Amino acid sequence: MDTQKTFSLNKVIVLLLLVIAMTFSLGVNFFQGNEVTLVLDGEIIEMVSYQATVEEFLTQEGIRVKEGASIEPGLDTIIEKNLIITIINPKSYTIIHRDTELPITSLSTRVSDILKDGNIQLGPMDYTIPSVETIVEPNTEIHVFRVRELSRVEESAIPFEKEVVNNHRLDKGVVNMLQEGKDGLRRSHIRDIYINGVLNSSVIVSDAILEEPIPQVTERGTNNIISTSRGDTRFIEAMVLEATAYDLSFASTGKRPGDKYWGITASGTRARPGTVAVDPRVIPLGTKLYVESLDGTKDYGFAIAEDVGGAIKGMRIDLFFNTATEVRNFGRRNVKVYILE
Repeated sequence: MDTQKTFSLNKVIVLLLLVIAMTFSLGVNFFQGNEVTLVLDGEIIEMVSYQATVEEFLTQEGIRVKEGASIEPGLDTIIEKNLIITIINPKSYTIIHRDTELPITSLSTRVSDILKDGNIQLGPMDYTIPSVETIVEPNTEIHVFRVRELSRVEESAIPFEKEVVNNHRLDKGVVNMLQEGKDGLRRSHIRDIYINGVLNSSVIVSDAILEEPIPQVTERGTNNIISTSRGDTRFIEAMVLEATAYDLSFASTGKRPGDKYWGITASGTRARPGTVAVDPRVIPLGTKLYVESLDGTKDYGFAIAEDVGGAIKGMRIDLFFNTATEVRNFGRRNVKVYILE
């Protein structure tokens, strides 16, 4: 009986000693604290905690955590030696989307993740500035660009070319049409690229010529020598004009002998054979001419543009004769007029 009591007593003493040892150990640990690594928004802070849980540690240290922050491990986690506590607070960004500013908070720093948090999806051709893989700072503006492609078919004219062939058998200034020009026709398949609803560029995907253009071909005279009663004479230009005739009669000039300026040309010279009236916009006054007949009759010959007339406009010329009979005989006909050098 004494032996059993002694054994029981010894057992109680051992248990008391163990409790005392554990209490002492816990007390030592409490007063020594636990080394903790705090990672706050990427900043690493080495600290010592005397608290039991993560929540108590954060409260004790006055570490303010924003609403919606990510805390790892959880607030009720028991603090142990070398525990790493990571806190990521939400950050503010602005997304510029279709000319609208969308403020957003996100725990992420990568553009693609921020867009995801804002429920903004990009199409296969859409892009952002900064790019989706960029790590950005808080308060960064992220611009979203929507890209759209539209295809269309366009038909357009191909302008014809103009070809000029010199002909030494034709007088200088004479131009004849040998072949009328005609535009060709092109059909193009075009892809228009719009960025945020505005046309940014157009790309020709394919191009086909439906009709080839037909060139315009004209021949131009280059001969500048005519044979006259004075021999070969050089000229600058030749043109076919409608010719009429006039004299000093009242019917032709509206003046009678004795009237002021009767018989005097617009150039101040006296009217005489070889004087012609012209439109100065076509042939300047004072220009030396040679008037050639086109109907086989005698050429009017050498002349000078010295006069004007109310009815002489454009491609017309009026030839002076001495008598009304000559005027009537001449009538109205086409002549070739050479502008002499």
